[in-house]
Amino acid sequence: MTQPKSRVKIAGEETLSNGWTRLSSYLFDYIDRKGATHRLKREVYHRTPAACILLYDPRRDLVVLVRQFRLAVHLNGDPAWMIEVPAGLLDDDHPEAAIRREAMEETGYRLRDARFLFKSYTSPGAVTEVVHFFAALIDIADRVAEGGGLEEEHEDIEVLEIPLDEAAAMIETGEIFDAKTIMLLQWALLNRGKLS
Repeated sequence: MTQPKSRVKIAGEETLSNGWTRLSSYLFDYIDRKGATHRLKREVYHRTPAACILLYDPRRDLVVLVRQFRLAVHLNGDPAWMIEVPAGLLDDDHPEAAIRREAMEETGYRLRDARFLFKSYTSPGAVTEVVHFFAALIDIADRVAEGGGLEEEHEDIEVLEIPLDEAAAMIETGEIFDAKTIMLLQWALLNRGKLS
């Protein structure tokens, strides 16, 4: 599908915050489908690209997930120790190199192969972050370290090994409610026959 010629012109940008992530306020002119121009104001969080991975052990039919604290979820009043797939920011690395690093840091698993699946914007209305999704087959022999995250970054990550069907059921019970994790578990269920 071809994109129309630019229908957006940035009229101004103001940095509202520049801490852990940068928050900007934009004024822009937008031409709608009928040709009318509108001046709009939006706030955008500038997040660097990230990667996530589903670690699947076909012999034991289980996935390796992690549990860690998420402040934004806590502030919303939901259970803040979330169950997720390993993930992290690229930190100027290629997505595959970054996810190999993150898998080792968080779970202690050394990856033999990492298969790129797709990329996605999980909150495109306000966040620039694009997430690269991967899957990897693992075996218990691939766990060469304890995992748990980096001590110097005060990461406190619990490593979980959960049967794939049980992890999928945890979506319906509300125990897993992280978007990237739901997407990868659904992908695994759809592709289970191709995963060995």
